[in-house]
Amino acid sequence: MSNESTPEIVISLEIDDPVLADRLATLLGGVAGLRLAAPGEVAAAAVVSRDHDKAASADDFELTPRELDVLALLAEGASNKMIAKRLGISVHTAKFHVGSLLDKLDATGRTDAVAHAARRGVINL
Repeated sequence: MSNESTPEIVISLEIDDPVLADRLATLLGGVAGLRLAAPGEVAAAAVVSRDHDKAASADDFELTPRELDVLALLAEGASNKMIAKRLGISVHTAKFHVGSLLDKLDATGRTDAVAHAARRGVINL
């Protein structure tokens, strides 16, 4: 097989430490089939590392016990209807809790909320 039929994977680096960013760019730049994204270019994947002192942590926001319950069910892939049934609340209340989580975690959707929470150490996957 030739490499021409293999699609190129574009990766972006989001690294706060410039030395680490340069090392990773050098290492990844030599991998066949990978290309580092140009500034502003949409990438298929990202390598992200933040300064742990500056990174958002679980202490930067407060989740209620009920929001933590809802978050755990989101991590399982539960729908609003299933969340409501499992927690004994209305679907409207489940939607409210999901919306509150999206706001507090600065997430664009349910999966993003779970990913943000996992990165911040709020939940373990």
